[in-house]
Amino acid sequence: MTQQQWQPRPVGWWERHMVPRLISCACSQGQFMKARSRIVPCASGDVLELGCGGGINMEFYDPARIKSFSGIDPSPALLEQSRSAAQALGISANILGGVGEAMPFDDDSFDTLVCTFTLCSVDAQQQVLSEMCRVLRPGGQVLFLEHGSAPDANVQKWQRRIEPVWKRIGGNCHLTRPISAAYQNAGFTVSHGDKGYMPKTPKPFGWLEWGEARM
Repeated sequence: MTQQQWQPRPVGWWERHMVPRLISCACSQGQFMKARSRIVPCASGDVLELGCGGGINMEFYDPARIKSFSGIDPSPALLEQSRSAAQALGISANILGGVGEAMPFDDDSFDTLVCTFTLCSVDAQQQVLSEMCRVLRPGGQVLFLEHGSAPDANVQKWQRRIEPVWKRIGGNCHLTRPISAAYQNAGFTVSHGDKGYMPKTPKPFGWLEWGEARM
């Protein structure tokens, strides 16, 4: 496979300046952090974190399990926070600006790819999944944690109603995207996973799925 060329969509003032602040605040709340603590410590070997902005996951990595750490995020405002968080943990990190649709890494580069609350906001979900396949080594794993399309029809109805406005507020964040099914459709086998509504969260925003996906 070869790295795909990708032209990001135009990003306005709100996404450049306000969305990074919203992400840093909202995505580091207690229930989100508890969910992250279930999946991130399983990362090992040469690790890539997709959507590493702000370094929110960094406290959950086990440095003894990590051979090297790389990260990618499109937000310049969040990249320095990620680098500082890695340095504080004593992890040598290669953290770059970029998008998941065209990752600036060679084929077969990583043992583990960590993706938390990121596939909801990428421009082209299937292309990002294709890039994951490209940069992972044979037998590599994706550790994922995402919110997305709920299984209940009434909740789905509200997700569809809210999503057009929510995308504009939340930096292209979608509420109706599939999660585990998206990995399966891209050729991954999903295991060691779980799913459910996040406590104390409105259901249209609170359906989570997490687990491990392997080729």
